[in-house]
Amino acid sequence: MEHEQDVIDPDLYQRTEALLEPGDIELAGVIVHTELDSDAEAELHQTTIEIGNTIADYEGYDPGDTYVYSGNDDPDFGLNQHQGLTIEGDEFVWECQQLIREERFRIVFYYEADVDQDGLVESLREDGYTVEGVTLDE
Repeated sequence: MEHEQDVIDPDLYQRTEALLEPGDIELAGVIVHTELDSDAEAELHQTTIEIGNTIADYEGYDPGDTYVYSGNDDPDFGLNQHQGLTIEGDEFVWECQQLIREERFRIVFYYEADVDQDGLVESLREDGYTVEGVTLDE
């Protein structure tokens, strides 16, 4: 798939592509560029939930049937790493990392690649987010 947008942060884009490298499941992702800084934790949390709910919907889940696992007491998780899981069965829906770049948060989400990636990206843009879709070139 060719990239149809100008990449805002090429280094972050390449790092996100590396997260999608073949593993147990095929993944796709989005990078959400926010204007939120380190003083906006509550807004960052709400933004993460809203985007996670949109991803869940595109994955075919009712967002009300999912929850965010932050893993604060889990040594395998970073401080700003979160997962969207199903309430019943703890199935993987999405994962994200909240990163500070140029004093603003960038949220990198990844999820199973069988979603309508173009539709998801467009939906997030319609919601007012600056977002880049990331898929592995085939």
